[in-house]
Amino acid sequence: MEITLIRHTRVAVAPGTCYGWTDVPVADSFMEEAEVVRQRLRGISFDAVFTSPLSRAQKLAAYCGFPDAIADPRLREMNMGEWEMQRYDEITDPHLQRWYADYLHLSATGGESFPMLCSRVGEFLDQLLTRPYRHVAIFAHAGVLVAAGIWAGLWPVEDAFSHQVEHGGMMKIEK
Repeated sequence: MEITLIRHTRVAVAPGTCYGWTDVPVADSFMEEAEVVRQRLRGISFDAVFTSPLSRAQKLAAYCGFPDAIADPRLREMNMGEWEMQRYDEITDPHLQRWYADYLHLSATGGESFPMLCSRVGEFLDQLLTRPYRHVAIFAHAGVLVAAGIWAGLWPVEDAFSHQVEHGGMMKIEK
């Protein structure tokens, strides 16, 4: 199975803002960024298209011609708990410094850890492999794409975040 993963376009939040599960609006540049993605997908057919339930992913899927993409909650970005919609440099939680030192294992206060994200994304992808699809598209988030790369064996966990896909970018996995 070939899996094409597409990261949503830029969002309308201040740089340095923690916005994992928050349903934030897309940036004013959405139309031009989304058009680039649509052109890159032009002529490619998919047996199924999935999306995060967050509007930034759903909106891109719809713009690219997939308004009926199947939303799955396992494709949401990492839940950042009490830190959602705060700027990282303004978070006063004393746990933040511990998280910075070990973000690959610790969770945000009231949120989820990276291993939890990897687990739910892996569960989705394992289930996907049981279906008779040949080529699938997934519209999601940076953390989901990183977790999918780990699941596919493209890179080790320790090196995961050096492989972040840019907004509107894509990656492919073959399993």
